[in-house]
Amino acid sequence: MKGCGGVVFGGPHAAVFRPVILGRFRPTFRCYTSSYPDHASFIKEVAATRPPEHLNNLIQMLKVRGESLISPAAKQGLIPLAIPLSENSSGSVIALLRWPTAPSGMEMPVVEVRKHGVWLLAKNVDQYIHRLLVEEDTKSFKEVNDELFYASDAGGKLYEKGDFAASQISSLDVYLLKKVGLFPDILERRIKQHFEKGDHVSALVTGEFYTKKEHFPGFGRPFVFNSEVLLKVGRNLEAKDSARVALKSPWWTLGCKYHEVASIAQWEDEQIEYIKEKVSEEGRQEDLKKGKEPAQVALDEAAFLLDLASVEGTWDENVERIAACYREAGLHDIAKFVLYRD
Repeated sequence: MKGCGGVVFGGPHAAVFRPVILGRFRPTFRCYTSSYPDHASFIKEVAATRPPEHLNNLIQMLKVRGESLISPAAKQGLIPLAIPLSENSSGSVIALLRWPTAPSGMEMPVVEVRKHGVWLLAKNVDQYIHRLLVEEDTKSFKEVNDELFYASDAGGKLYEKGDFAASQISSLDVYLLKKVGLFPDILERRIKQHFEKGDHVSALVTGEFYTKKEHFPGFGRPFVFNSEVLLKVGRNLEAKDSARVALKSPWWTLGCKYHEVASIAQWEDEQIEYIKEKVSEEGRQEDLKKGKEPAQVALDEAAFLLDLASVEGTWDENVERIAACYREAGLHDIAKFVLYRD
């Protein structure tokens, strides 16, 4: 069964850290045409944390790429920990993730918001800007958009035009992994390429590398994908174990629907029923009788409520109760942020 969690990273089931996502969903957003610094002001004043240094540059780059800017408070239908930045023509929403307590190295990651949670795009704003510039620099002369480089205002600090060609690294994915950072989509693509070449050993090694806790702390996605890799080579027992490890992370970080992972873990609905028991008044009283601090009980409840909301994407139905848990735990700024809407 799933252990209890809390807001502090490293707990068995941290509410502020965890699924995910399959299938498109298109919540309705209001366009945001105010000046760029309003996103930074929102992060400072409402999300109660320090805005990333180059946030305004990223926002301008997203606009240059043709994306529509979104109010940071337009969170209807989204996981309440997201700070939306933009939406592209296909309906994908780019956002920052505001952990109530961030794992080390994940202070404010860039994510794509999906119905059941988020997909990690980059660990931070600078890393995402760096990747966008490298990818733009690999385009043909006619396709490259110089405005993106002007918008980044990087001045060579993050990336200088021509660095990719000068590196003489033939593969864009290899360059990004070596020079920019680790990205879930690239690692998963590399693993699939190993399988296509019949190199199962390299696929397994890369899959295990993907799950190292220092690479993507707080996210269950690496363990989900590794379980699929293990299934592919017939290591079903290890795949089950990896899926169960994934489900100890926030379900909104799984990168797919909860039930897809639960199937590999060979769990039916007992996890869901267990969590429903934990967020009941009886479950709360039982934890208090066991000597758990009231603040920790409240944090665990917020985590469990986020998990339950992720199963069907029912964020708006649970947001008030989640905020109440954070208030009870003494995280009044987080409660205010979670509730804030346009």
